[in-house]
Amino acid sequence: MNIWRFDQELCRKTLVKMIIVDELLFSFVENGGFRYFVSVAQPQFRIPSRTTVTRDCFELFYEEKKKLKNFFRENSQRVCLTTYTWTSIQRINYLCLTAHFIDKDWKLHKRLLNFCPVSSHKGDDMAIAITKCLLDWGLDKVFTITVDNASLNDITLKELSKQFSKWGTNLMDGHHLHVRCMAHVINLIVQDGLKKIGDSVRRVRQAVRYIRQSPARIKRFKDCCEIKKITNKRSLCLDVATRCNSTYLMLKAAQEFENDFVSYGNLDPGLLEYLLIYVCEDGKTVGALTSDDWANVRQMEKFHETFYDLTLRVSGSLYVTSNVHFHEIGKLYCVLKLLIEDDDINLSLMARRMKAKFDKYWGAPEKMNKMIFVFCVLDPRFKFDYVAFVLLRMYGQEKGEKMIDEVKTYMACLFDEYQKITSKACGISSYSHCNTLDLSSINFGSIHKGTLIQHEYLRHKTNSGNMDSKTELDRYLGEENEIENEQFAIVLWWK
Repeated sequence: MNIWRFDQELCRKTLVKMIIVDELLFSFVENGGFRYFVSVAQPQFRIPSRTTVTRDCFELFYEEKKKLKNFFRENSQRVCLTTYTWTSIQRINYLCLTAHFIDKDWKLHKRLLNFCPVSSHKGDDMAIAITKCLLDWGLDKVFTITVDNASLNDITLKELSKQFSKWGTNLMDGHHLHVRCMAHVINLIVQDGLKKIGDSVRRVRQAVRYIRQSPARIKRFKDCCEIKKITNKRSLCLDVATRCNSTYLMLKAAQEFENDFVSYGNLDPGLLEYLLIYVCEDGKTVGALTSDDWANVRQMEKFHETFYDLTLRVSGSLYVTSNVHFHEIGKLYCVLKLLIEDDDINLSLMARRMKAKFDKYWGAPEKMNKMIFVFCVLDPRFKFDYVAFVLLRMYGQEKGEKMIDEVKTYMACLFDEYQKITSKACGISSYSHCNTLDLSSINFGSIHKGTLIQHEYLRHKTNSGNMDSKTELDRYLGEENEIENEQFAIVLWWK
């Protein structure tokens, strides 16, 4: 029988975690309601002051940071980084750096390494800030860095690649270090498609903004819905103009209330006046909502759903996404091709503009990061035949076959790099490349002396031509593909 005992220190740590997770003020512990609750739930608990809670938060941070630094020091796997930058309304530049890695138990982790102000978002300044952060964490084995498509990031990645080369950890000379954020590219593609019906989107956006500007207008709009006995649980939401997914959600919600906008306009003439006098950043007047606008909104909402789902799939952080990167590019190519051939002229024109933006980033495969293709090959549902098929389908026979050869070469070189690292770590030679047993290369402290005869036997088989010359990569590619199913988890498969 377990006897529960009150633990003051454990309760304090749990309180700190609650404050951090729920983003509460440090002064929360001094609120009367909280103190009364604790006095009833556990009178023995001595509630710390806001100053003590602040100190406890810092102590917990340093404790967790020490654990993560120890993990990076004791483990040899590489990490993938993602960066996020923005400028606040106070004109302060910020950088957020996140690490993604798989631990020894094959679990995917996401850890925020730094969130800090930077002097500017220029390439050199960003490289310096990221380098300082990595030095602070004792982290030098970086596999890829995902950034948005700002041209300044090209400079950032070049400088970081040079730094990793100085540290002696730049795998393959950093050729695959720079990864362009796929979600950001999709956003740019859709933004180009929105230009055709941009005026309709602007009018809906401003109508939603006008209603949401005051609680009284929101209540009046809800009254219009209740009069028509609309039980829709959805509410109006305002988008961020530069984020296509938020625009999709805004249009999806707005088109369900189309008739209610008309009713609201009859009750509040200020809506029409607001739309007529509002001038956008490009100098255009928004104008009144028309039936054509709602037709465009319905068309765009249906059209946009594919890209909304695609963005969600490739922007997840709790599961691996790199293996489906090229797969989703191929799907997007097929979708745009079908839309271009659509009988609807407006839809076709919209798709053509999107295809032009698609080609800017993914129309020249020789300029793409080769790891995009390799990741797909390492998905046992696809492997190399699938990648080769899509390359030929998207880029034609000549360019496709050239890319197939380049991917094969790059993948073989990458495999050799890892094989050399593994052989060096084990202190033995790789028999797929060596025909003689070099005793000086063997670390006798790391292997049992009784296994030397086995090494001699392997050398004999290699020299006699009886040894299987296939590498582990060759054997993997030669096996049957895994069957596609919704429960498939690539990390568990490789485990």
